[in-house]
Amino acid sequence: MEIKALQQEALQLLQDLIETQSFSGEEDQTAQLLEQWFVQHKIQYKRHLNNVWATNHAFDEAKPTLLLNSHHDTVKPNAAYTKDPFKAEITEGKLFGLGSNDAGGCLVSLLATFTYFYDRNGLNYNIIFAGTAEEETNGKNGIACMLPIMPKVDVAIVGEPTLMDLAVAEKGLVVFDAVVKGTPSHAAHPNIDNAIYKTAEVLKWFEAVKFPEVSKQLGEVKLTVTQIKAGSQHNVVPAKVDLVIDVRVNDCYSNQDISDFLQKNAPVDSIEPRSLRLNSSNIPLDHDLVKAGLDLGMKTYGSPTLSDQAMLKCSSLKLGPGDSRRSHSADEFIYVNEVEEGIEKYIVLLEKALK
Repeated sequence: MEIKALQQEALQLLQDLIETQSFSGEEDQTAQLLEQWFVQHKIQYKRHLNNVWATNHAFDEAKPTLLLNSHHDTVKPNAAYTKDPFKAEITEGKLFGLGSNDAGGCLVSLLATFTYFYDRNGLNYNIIFAGTAEEETNGKNGIACMLPIMPKVDVAIVGEPTLMDLAVAEKGLVVFDAVVKGTPSHAAHPNIDNAIYKTAEVLKWFEAVKFPEVSKQLGEVKLTVTQIKAGSQHNVVPAKVDLVIDVRVNDCYSNQDISDFLQKNAPVDSIEPRSLRLNSSNIPLDHDLVKAGLDLGMKTYGSPTLSDQAMLKCSSLKLGPGDSRRSHSADEFIYVNEVEEGIEKYIVLLEKALK
């Protein structure tokens, strides 16, 4: 199929997706739009919950497999919108609408790219396309539930807006709940075990703590106390202070490493991770996909934001049209030519890397 025709169809699909509400966990109708694409292009596909996926026609179990993945759920529109978030409107080259940039443009561009290569023989990789749900909430019914169902994936391109630069590493995330305990009492009496006063020293420890291994792509591990809660009445010294700690983990550590360190060393009475599943991710700089991108003039960088890469166990590359800074913003948009160029660049990249 001609690239120009794919570009036009992809842009129409993106407009249809924008005008179809798809908050995380409510993606049934946008999943139907993806199914319609496959039907129209006579491509066999499968659907699990609100995830739609397909393999290339010449799929060969003896070959390694490349996953092309992006998501079709969105966050809810914020209060600052001046335009209808569910109206796909093109003005001065900008396609406005909720999810246009994050990650509709990437999704339709990867789908067009998959369709372009669907009938191709002689590739050195199989290709899977997966349009998945619940990315915005890291939900269990998104890419995480697809990995046991799909064929084994060896490497992945995750479509997120990167201005078509190569995000070769992505920080992981662990959120911890910690407790500092003290002795509750009436505020009128002396108390040398006030949990709030003790927490002052605890906060200094968290502010100063460093992890020695610094990633070339992702820099240091970033640890931040983001929430603190204690007390219910002015005349009662509380029994405890609750803390929430957000830790962005570089690729020098696993989330388990960070949890082990904090549980052993943090000067608190208890500290527990909510989950360890959102690990950092990366792809070797000498991988064929990276080398092909560098040959095309794409830049590499480490990404501080989280995506479905965190769920994958294989090497992965975050790459897509659009700008991450527009994601979740009011009057979200993507340039029409970003989508058109995204499809062209994905195709050229795979032409170079998969032969």
